[in-house]
Amino acid sequence: MALTRHFKETVLERVERDAAFAQALLDEAATLFLNGEPETARLILRDLINATIGFEQLATLTAKPSKSLHRMLSPTGNPSMDNLAAIFRAVRDRLNVSLEAHSVAA
Repeated sequence: MALTRHFKETVLERVERDAAFAQALLDEAATLFLNGEPETARLILRDLINATIGFEQLATLTAKPSKSLHRMLSPTGNPSMDNLAAIFRAVRDRLNVSLEAHSVAA
């Protein structure tokens, strides 16, 4: 029988040792939001927050309650654009990266 690891543990360990992977997750979350897949984007962003900044620190940085942030990034969450921008800003600052939008012909 093969040994398996919990997905979130794998993400946490990879983010801790590979800054490019963390950047890729953030980029993917932004791309998914912009391409109309907010459910998946919220889940990726939630995993990235758990692996980096944590919801308590995110709550401090965004001036939003931790429980509200958890709800916003749940599969059925519905964060406002202002809240989403604050979340992305806090994660970007923590990772010390920037995001750039590029258009691609369909």
